[in-house]
Amino acid sequence: MARDKTPATPVQPRPEPGEQAPNPVWFKPVMFGFMLLGLAWIIVYYVSQTGLPVPALGSGNILVGFGIAFIGFLMTTRWR
Repeated sequence: MARDKTPATPVQPRPEPGEQAPNPVWFKPVMFGFMLLGLAWIIVYYVSQTGLPVPALGSGNILVGFGIAFIGFLMTTRWR
């Protein structure tokens, strides 16, 4: 009686004890999404004459845009 030695499901190799696991598949799109969203926020503020995206913030929109982009840049430190 011969047994089939192929596993039913593919086996992912485990990282070594000092090695970091790879990022999930959603990590890179979210990281670049934050960077682009922050850039778009700043561009919309500069191009619009009415203070968009949030008129009540005024020039605080620049800080919001840089803050959103900064989150994306912080995520690059965890990118593997």
